[in-house]
Parts: sequence; C-alpha cells; structure tokens
Amino acid sequence: MRILGLDVGTKTIGVAVSDPLGFTAQGVKTIRRSTLESDLAEIRTLVESYQVEEIVVGLPLNMNGSEGPSAAMAREMGEAVAETLSVRVIYRDERLSTMAAERILLEGDVSRKKRKQVIDKMAAAYILQGYLDYLARS
Repeated sequence: MRILGLDVGTKTIGVAVSDPLGFTAQGVKTIRRSTLESDLAEIRTLVESYQVEEIVVGLPLNMNGSEGPSAAMAREMGEAVAETLSVRVIYRDERLSTMAAERILLEGDVSRKKRKQVIDKMAAAYILQGYLDYLARS
C-alpha cells in the first residue's frame, strides 16, 4: 500500500510518496498551484500512477496548537481531495517541517537555488516519513 504526502501552500504543493511497503518516504514533485481543478487533476494522476490508497496532508498548526488560515487552507484541500478522489485523507501536524527540510538540505550543502526548487517536496517527505514512523510504532 502506498501513501502520498502533501505539503499544501498558497503557491505550491509539495508531494512525496512512500515505498510499496510503507517504510520510507521520497519527494516526488512540486505542483505549482493554479486552480483547484488543475491541482486535483495533478494529484489524481499521481494517485493513479502510484496506486495510492491513503493521503497524508500536512496541517500547519500555530505553535500553540491552534489552527490558523494556513491550516484551514490545508483542510480545504484535503476535503476536496477526499471528495474528488475517494481516497482516505489523514491530517498530520507539520509544525516546523519546512525548517527541518531546510536544515537537511543545508547539511547536505545544497545550493540556495536548488533548495528553493526542492524544499516543498522535501517538506512533504518529512511529513510523510513522520506518519510512516508513527504507523511502524503502532
């Protein structure tokens, strides 16, 4: 069973996918947002291509745990995905995921230009890997 991870932002959606056994997450692509319909079409293509059965959407909570506008946007996307694609959607706290991905890329000595190109899919991989690790412990 493969799981897709989404890091939903205002301009982009970072996408990651698990391996077939659900051990590791790998960044796949960054979707440049345009319309909801086109965003959903790109996600549908990935769901069909990888035979995804579940999607994890990063929920950017505030540091105090409350939900702000970004979390509301992520929930709206998750609900649209669940409704349109008939795939189970799970939300996962993603506080500081982009910062963690940035740190990993900095430690790997990745150039600023390259970091900008891959940060969203790396954040999606970080979110998805956290969920896979949670499943492995359960």
